[in-house]
Amino acid sequence: MHDIEPYYNWRHLYTAEEDEQSMFYQREYSEFEYNQSVYNYYIHPQWDEIDSRTLYIKLLYVDYAIGACIIEMIGEWNDVVENDIQTLKRNVIDWLVAKKISKFILIAENVMNAHISSQDYYEEWYEDIRDMGGWIVCLNTSHQVESEFRQAKIHHYMDFIYDEQWRTYKPDFWISSIESSMDKEIAE
Repeated sequence: MHDIEPYYNWRHLYTAEEDEQSMFYQREYSEFEYNQSVYNYYIHPQWDEIDSRTLYIKLLYVDYAIGACIIEMIGEWNDVVENDIQTLKRNVIDWLVAKKISKFILIAENVMNAHISSQDYYEEWYEDIRDMGGWIVCLNTSHQVESEFRQAKIHHYMDFIYDEQWRTYKPDFWISSIESSMDKEIAE
């Protein structure tokens, strides 16, 4: 896991550590000190800690004008033991919603496992953004992770999509494309 870096090809468009509105503003990163881990596995130092021992993120892109963000994740999404959804909601999502972000793309291809305990925080998140025309999309989850979310009925609050080509898109085009498909889904 230590060699899995957050996606970096959009850094010329957005970096959270240079965004004065970001919770990660002025954060400094090391390329050589590996001091964060998920269980016994070190992860790359470019990932951002959110007060969870099992889940880390990278805020890849935020567009305040359209109210959208792209968040990449790594680790284990563990609501049962670590209450990761509460941590994510309180430490990251609430901050973004306060900045009028209502469209969330969660890149979850590096989330190895998920253990979901209840729908409460997912429902709260959805309620927070619904009136703003918001949505939550989880991208490229493994089948086992998606299955865990679906068994817990979380798919009522977020959609799951698969797109192996996402790295070839510019973030604004990609957000627009997903928004268009979400608008069609809502209209049906």
